[in-house]
Formats: sequence, structure tokens, C-alpha cells
Amino acid sequence: MGKIKKILIANRGEIALRVIQTAREMGIKTVTLYTDEEVSLPHKSAGDESFNLGSGALKETYLNQEKIIEIAKKCGADAIHPGYGFLSEKSSFAKKVREAGIIFIGPSPESIDLMGDKKTSKIKIQELGVPSIPGYHGDNQEISFLVKEAKKIGLPVLIKASAGGGGKGMRIVYAESEFQSALEGAKREALNAFGDETVLLEKYITSPRHIEIQVMSDQHGNHFHLFERECSIQRRYQKIVEESPSPAVTPELRAKMTEAALKITSGINYEGAGTIELILDTDGSFYFLEMNTRLQVEHPVTEMVTGLDLVRLQILVAQGDKLPFSQADLKQRGHAIEVRLYAEDPDNGFLPSIGTIKKIGKTTVRDTRLDCGYVDGNAVTISFDPMLAKLISWGETREIAAQKLNLALNDVLFLGLKTNRDYLKRILTLAEFHSGKTYTHFVKTYEEKLSKKEASKEQKALAVAAFLLKKGSGKSASAGMVTAQSNNVWESLSGFRNV
Repeated sequence: MGKIKKILIANRGEIALRVIQTAREMGIKTVTLYTDEEVSLPHKSAGDESFNLGSGALKETYLNQEKIIEIAKKCGADAIHPGYGFLSEKSSFAKKVREAGIIFIGPSPESIDLMGDKKTSKIKIQELGVPSIPGYHGDNQEISFLVKEAKKIGLPVLIKASAGGGGKGMRIVYAESEFQSALEGAKREALNAFGDETVLLEKYITSPRHIEIQVMSDQHGNHFHLFERECSIQRRYQKIVEESPSPAVTPELRAKMTEAALKITSGINYEGAGTIELILDTDGSFYFLEMNTRLQVEHPVTEMVTGLDLVRLQILVAQGDKLPFSQADLKQRGHAIEVRLYAEDPDNGFLPSIGTIKKIGKTTVRDTRLDCGYVDGNAVTISFDPMLAKLISWGETREIAAQKLNLALNDVLFLGLKTNRDYLKRILTLAEFHSGKTYTHFVKTYEEKLSKKEASKEQKALAVAAFLLKKGSGKSASAGMVTAQSNNVWESLSGFRNV
């Protein structure tokens, strides 16, 4: 297999820009896609060529497999990078790309199929001797039978739709008397959302952490882990803070978790980048949750602690190269934390925000990285995911990384839009975050502490007085006196200025 010369990026925004950055460094040409409403977005013109997907629903644009492959043929791309989301975990797309004689920068369609199905993946990892959450994943859906299975597992149990995710068709049952109504509700919701009412049962772990192992495998039978990330701080099953290493993972536990991850990748003959998602219980037990057969949104934290470029490794694997290191060569250095900046209002049920970005703030804080798919003047619409950017910091310790990230958030404003920036700052300054109590129920548990605090009457009065004094500071006769008073007022507000 020869070297890749031109990559079509079947994605948009910050991940398209991320792939372009590495491809350019490797001397590879890139082709980007855009829709009618994205003509002013930076990814449209960042590559060497760009093609318009038109307008309409996603199935007509970024999910239109035939159109994307036809464009790849037309422009002479010898590889397609799917990014994350959209078609990245569609085995049918990977298969069509390969059948068209184009390299798919990702795993085989067979691996995507195997690990993309909740039931088949759990059966396979059990065969490989990897611990999975105790539960029932069979075809018998009789209520009386499922009640018996729930008793065997032990309450509380989680009823979960087999066909989907995102929290739909999911119920937690704490008492046997609640089981039947919860089951009926989960089945009804699953049928409406996925067209399939089949559910599975799992032991519900009350204080879990979400730990994932980054893996990378080549086509020569070499399988590596790139250590762990913790992604426990989530809202509505969506990660908002990710870090590496996890504050809960000891060297001994890390060795066990990474060994389990490599059992999976070698056991299914995996190729490329992937993530083994695990649930960690308070007693140190861990269980397989699922495998993501693609690059993750949070891959920058791994890059920062390992010094590796994961997109470059993906490209090397796809063109048939051996990965240029041994497991012993790989080390974790320092600590990295990522936050996801969303166009949403956390103080109003995380409702999405739309509008025009008037100005994006920049930061000069050392060892920080802003991955963003927008520039000043761009419109944020409801057509795509509300994530605006990812801000990542690195420090010698977790405390230093958090401090740098918090400082950088002061700078990275998206003027013109309501964002979750202040909410992220509240998380980073919470004592429970600093003590490492980052369980998946973090947002719910500390909901009150994370809520917006209204300024006191005294603070409001001081703010108004300061504004009026500052407004009048340029007026003639008493300018010197007013300026002095104004400075004294700001000093008395120490810290209130940035609220």
C-alpha cells in the first residue's frame, strides 16, 4: 500500500480543521465539504479543495454516503477521514469506501459492526475474559422472566434499550414494586425512538466513574494503549470535562484496565484508533461498557500527556505502516484537562443558544490549546451540534492544569452568544472537583453549588456606583478626584469585577 496523497474529510468544524493541520504537516492534500449555510465557516476554505454538499437535512448532506464517495472519486482522494459523529461508526460507509477503492481511515467494517452492537460486543468481551457489568442481554422479554433476572442481578437495576443510546429507553429501578411500570415505560420509549422495544438489564452502579482507555493498533498485529482518560463529569449523558490521568486510577488499577483493553483489541484483530469505555466502581471493580471505533472528541488530553499526534497515527495505520514505537516507549507526563464550550444556557436547562459570534477571545496562558471551528462573525444555528470549541490545558500536576484552564476560560469568550463558559468555571473551582470526587452524577449531586449565584444588593449597588463613577471620570473640573474615587471602588470590589 502506498503513501496517502489526498484525504477527503467527511466532517466539518473543528475536527475537519484538526485533520487538516496534521495532513498538512505530513505533506498530504486535503478536501473539505460544506453546506450552503457554512460558506463562511473556516473549514470550508482551510483545505486544498472544497465541495458544496448543498442544503437540506443531514441525510442529504453529511450523512449522504453516495454523494460523499462520488466527490472523493471526482477529486481523486485516495483516503477518507470520517472524524467523529456523522458516518464515523457506520459500517456501511466504511464498506462502501473500501469497495470504491478508497482507504477508510478507521477500523474494518467488521470491527465497527461487532463493537457497535451492545449485545454482540458484550458476548465477545465475555469470551475474551474481560469483566462486564452483571446483567441480562437475552431475547426473552417476558415481564415475569425479566423480574426474576432483576432479582438475580440485585437491585438497583438499569433497564436499557438494546437498540440505542442517549438516555432514551432507560430506567433505574430501586424497588421490585416499581419494576413493571418502569419496564413498560422503557419499552414504550425504546419503540418510539428506535423502532425496537427490546431491552437489556444491568446492575446499576450508584457511584460510578466513566474511564476510557485510548487504544491504537496497526495492520501488523501490534496493539497499544495510550493510557486512560476520565470523562465522568457529564450532563444528559454528554461529556463536558475530560482529563488524563484519572485522579482515581492507581498504577495497579491502570495496569489491569489497560491489559483488559488490549485483550479486546488483539482479540478482535482491531486496526486504528479506538476507545474502550469502562465503568469504575468505588471498590476498584471495573466493567466493560462499550467500544467507540473512532477518534474521540477528547483525544487532545491524551495527545498532551503522551506527546503523540493521534491523527498522524491514524493516517500511518491506514496506509499500512507499522506504528513507530513500543509500549515501553509510551509514558504519561503531567496532567491535561479538557472542557467543551457549548452554545447553551446551563442556568436554563442547558437550552441551546443561537446567534452570531461577534468576537472570540484568545488566551496567552501557556500550555493551553483551543480547538475551534468558528471565527468572528460566524452564525451558530440549530442545524449542527452546539459545541463551539474545546479548551485544553496541560500542567505538571492536576492542580496546575486546572488553574491554567480556569485562567484561560477568563479569556476565551464567545461574545454575542450565551455559552456554558461560566458554568465550566464553577466546576473547576468547586472543592469536590479539586478533591477528585468526579462521579457520573457530579452535575446532579452538586447542582445547587453549580447554580448561578445572584449578586447581593450591596454588590449590585457597588457595581452601579462604580459604573457611574467610571462613566463620569472623563469630565473636566473634578476629573482627578472622580478617577481616584473610581479606582478605590474597583479595589473594594476585589474579584467582583469578573463575575
